Amino acid sequence: MTVEYGGTGLGYLDHVIVMEEVSRVSASIGLSYGAHSNLCINQLVRHGNQNQKEKYLPKLTAGEHVGALAMSESNSGSDVVSMKVTARKEGDQYVLNGNKFWITNGPDADVLIVYAKTDVNSAAHGISAFIVEKGMPGFSTAQKLDKLGMRGSNTCELIFEDCRVPEKNMLGPLNKGVYVLMSGLDLERLVLSAGPIGIMQAVLDYAIPYLHVREAFGQKIGQFQDCAGVILYCAENATQVALDGIQCLGGNGYINDYPMGRFLRDAKLYEIGAGTSEVRRMVIGRAFNARFK
Repeated sequence: MTVEYGGTGLGYLDHVIVMEEVSRVSASIGLSYGAHSNLCINQLVRHGNQNQKEKYLPKLTAGEHVGALAMSESNSGSDVVSMKVTARKEGDQYVLNGNKFWITNGPDADVLIVYAKTDVNSAAHGISAFIVEKGMPGFSTAQKLDKLGMRGSNTCELIFEDCRVPEKNMLGPLNKGVYVLMSGLDLERLVLSAGPIGIMQAVLDYAIPYLHVREAFGQKIGQFQDCAGVILYCAENATQVALDGIQCLGGNGYINDYPMGRFLRDAKLYEIGAGTSEVRRMVIGRAFNARFK
């Protein structure tokens, strides 16, 4: 973000590092930060006109307002062109109708980038992006979703019932919403990839010291040899199958209305009980052990 709108003038590499370090402490806060800064602010920076930038960026950058992006729907996530939310032109306004689902920061957002069909007959060439503000008539949020993880990052359904959005709040050109969305997608993926890196680093922060303190059978457990038995193979594959099941169900696999989360939690026990997976295989390479000798 440029200094002009309250930023520090740093680049995407700095953004990635911040995302990683925040996620290292709290993956939930990291996710909300990523949705706010990367999905909302980044799109305003790249596609907003001067008036839009001056109106929205200073408070978003200062953290006075929370940002979000609303593209996904209950039956259309990655398949953008199948979205059902419509935006009908009436005078100098667009009237939005429909629901958005799985919206990170949705319950708390003051400013949202919302994608809607402005030409229902043109598929990818009939989608436009709009800047929607909390409190606009016809816009409301439903209950927070009861998720399997990332529980500190609020997610909800957005409801648009004849929500009137000024024409001046269109982000980018008419019917070019897919371009607005996709043009920054690689950068957004780059920044968000730092989230899981932060989680992995947090795991190492706890696991490595523990391995060199905890003793069993007269030695540090970080020194045990491999014990690759049948249970290792079965337990880890059960966990992976449960993860694959969650992936198959998409967003529905991540909420507790479906049993996939229970399958994952139950399967994970077999990687811990009766001797952990770490005890069953060659634990921690020489590169890690060398640091603690």
